[in-house]
Amino acid sequence: MTPFIAPSILSADFARLGEEVDAVIDAGADMVHFDVMDNHFVPNLTVGPLVCAALRKYGIQAPIDVHLMIRPVDRIIPDFAAAGATYITFHPEASEEAARTLESIRGFDCKAGIVLNPETPLDVAEDLLGHMDMLLIMSVNPGFGGQEFIPETLDKLRAARRMIDASGRKIRLEVDGGVKIDNIGEIAAAGADTFVAGSAVFRSGDYTKTIAAMRREIAGVS
Repeated sequence: MTPFIAPSILSADFARLGEEVDAVIDAGADMVHFDVMDNHFVPNLTVGPLVCAALRKYGIQAPIDVHLMIRPVDRIIPDFAAAGATYITFHPEASEEAARTLESIRGFDCKAGIVLNPETPLDVAEDLLGHMDMLLIMSVNPGFGGQEFIPETLDKLRAARRMIDASGRKIRLEVDGGVKIDNIGEIAAAGADTFVAGSAVFRSGDYTKTIAAMRREIAGVS
């Protein structure tokens, strides 16, 4: 699949969020990533569907990739769908029936996916592939931005890529946590095609230069 770079607004300047998202999209990003935390499932509190809707009203047309780190998860899905989400992913631990939750997301004409924490085994995803459009592998423990990439994630990505390819399905393999210029090539080589990068982009000082450098690193392994 065509590589996607998805800057996370968790590291953006919220006082001028619309301008920030415009800037990263103009700089070459493919979509914008939302880290939605509830101070319950993870120890932090971030944004809700009103922020997603506000960006759409502001004029953002790029895909919005919503990562739900909340429990319970099903109640909030219709709100994010109505607010303009493109992708909605969630942690299977936050759902009583993950397949049903995935199909609920698809029922709102959004693309659906699950998220695996570093300690969550890959086989959790295997029986759900028929319901998924994206598999998100966490390369840090969820809850805070700016963490360092966990090296063991590379083996998990390689196994996930083999699993997806064997299924014959068009499922994006996304990675989130500690992605930056000096490791994105290695991450791409392990099989990821969608890259969440928060502080590496929004705190770089030059969004265009940073995203272009990331694309060169990705292209170097293709």
